[in-house]
Amino acid sequence: MALADDLERAAREAATQADGDRVSGVLPTEAAAGRRVYVCAFEGSDGERSWLALDGEGHALDDRRDVRDAVSIAALCEVAEEAAFPGDLDELRAQLVALRITEAPDGIEEAVAAARDLQHVLGTPPQLATAQRLDEIGQAARRLETALDPTASSPFSAAMRSAAQVADALWADVERAYRGPLQ
Repeated sequence: MALADDLERAAREAATQADGDRVSGVLPTEAAAGRRVYVCAFEGSDGERSWLALDGEGHALDDRRDVRDAVSIAALCEVAEEAAFPGDLDELRAQLVALRITEAPDGIEEAVAAARDLQHVLGTPPQLATAQRLDEIGQAARRLETALDPTASSPFSAAMRSAAQVADALWADVERAYRGPLQ
C-alpha cells in the first residue's frame, strides 16, 4: 500500500476518535524499523490543538517512549527537509546548468549532480520520517554544500544542532495535549 493510502487510512481512523474535533494533520513515522506510527494532530472548535499517535493497525498508543520517539523523528526530519537547501532546488539546478554551459568551471558537474541527488532524496510529500531518511538528507545536503563551496561551514549542520530543541518543543506540546493517558 502506498504511503498516501496509509495516510488516508490513518486519518480516517483518527477521525473516529476525534470527538467533534477536526483532524488537521497526520505525520507518518517509523522511529524503529518496521514500526509505523502516525502522529495525528486535531484542532478543536476553540482552536486548541491536541494529539494522538496511532500504530500501523490504527490503535491509539499509550506508551510514552513510543510516542516521544515518533514525535522526535518527525520533528528532526522536518527540520532536515527545511534546512537541506533554503531556496528553490529547481532554480539552483537551472542556474548550475546555465553556468556549466556558459563557463564550465571546475567542479560544476559535481554541483549539478549533488543538487539533483538532494532533490531526489527530498522527493515529494508525503514522506515517511525515519532515521535512514534523516541520514540520507544530511549526506545529500552536505554533499551539495561542499560542491558549492568546499571551504564554507555547513548551514545544514548548524540547523540540525538546534533541531533537538524543536523536537523537545513539539514533544512538550504533544505530551501536554495528548488525547489519552501516557504510561
